[in-house]
Amino acid sequence: MLMSVEGDLMKALADPLRMRIVALLARETLCTTHLVAETGARQTNLSNHLRILREAGVVGTEPCGRYTYYRLRPEALEGLAGALGELAAAARATAAADRKRACT
Repeated sequence: MLMSVEGDLMKALADPLRMRIVALLARETLCTTHLVAETGARQTNLSNHLRILREAGVVGTEPCGRYTYYRLRPEALEGLAGALGELAAAARATAAADRKRACT
């Protein structure tokens, strides 16, 4: 079953721009300037989305001079993938056993 941590992570990933950021960071570590150029989002809007992803544990930061680089934390996504996989397995078992609750 999805725990509150996975639920918070799903909320963080529910926004299309945040998912785009995650997809970009899956390929390389980027700074805010790169992310602005790649997404077309305003810097302030992007910073807010990055804060949400940081708080959810999806991305980590790496200071480099006057820039901050963002890196995807794969372990956060692996935990969510595992929880979703367990739900899918339970749904398969339910369908295979044709389990359904009788209506009263």
